Order: sequence, then C-alpha cells, then structure tokens
Amino acid sequence: MEQETLAQYIADTFDGVDIVTADGNSFFFYNPGGSDPPDHRFPFATLVTNDLYDQESNLNRPGVYRLNLGVSRQSFQGLFGDQPAPPGDDPGASAYDFAALDTIMPHPVYGQQFWICVLSPGDATFEAVKPFLAEAYDRAVRRRQNRG
Repeated sequence: MEQETLAQYIADTFDGVDIVTADGNSFFFYNPGGSDPPDHRFPFATLVTNDLYDQESNLNRPGVYRLNLGVSRQSFQGLFGDQPAPPGDDPGASAYDFAALDTIMPHPVYGQQFWICVLSPGDATFEAVKPFLAEAYDRAVRRRQNRG
C-alpha cells in the first residue's frame, strides 16, 4: 500500500482530523475545527518516512515508511503480551526485527507507551491494522472530550 493511499484513508475515514506534515512525515491529530493550539495536541497516528527520530526501522530505504498508532494497553498486550523492553543500545536484545516490512510489531521507541507500528503494510496487513487505527482515533476523541 502506498503511503499516500493510507494517509488519504485516514483523512477520508475519520472526522475532525488535522494533518501536519514536517520533514516528509505526517502527524494525524483529532482537532475538530482546528481550535487546539499546537502545544495541546498529540497525534493518534503518524506516518514516518525517514530516520530523523530513530534508526531502528531503517526508513531511509526507497519506498519504506512506518505507520505508528497509539493503542490501549489491552490491545497492545493482546498482540504482544507484556511490554517489550526498549531496544536500547543492543539491537539484538529485542525479539523484533524493527526493519521488517509488512509486520505488526511494537514501536521500536514508543512500545513502552503502547504504540504499535508496521512498515509499508500490504493490503492484508492494513486490513488487520484498521481496527487499531479506529481505536487510536477513538482514544484521541475521548482524550479531547475529557479535557472539556
């Protein structure tokens, strides 16, 4: 699946989404009406295309991008069991190949905060990710509603 197709799916499927692009990366916020100031927003999903923020996924490969989603503890643990240890200085210490394509896995840096990711998902993997994308969006909506 192309990155642009995935971004368009998010924009078309979820109401009140504000997309901010920086350095070739896209950040998806729930911000109906665009009323939240930038320092009061947190993305529910991101599409990252380069290694500016971490190098674990080797995103500088042609055509490779990473979809990142913030999900609930229950969903995360349903996928991966207990939280994995952060990769740290030893890439071999993780049970995950964070550079693997089309595989749902913990985020290499934010897995501790229940973020999941997938590099360049294929159609079948994207179908499997859609419920988690909806969950991430719903969590963002609830956070905003709870802020009042």
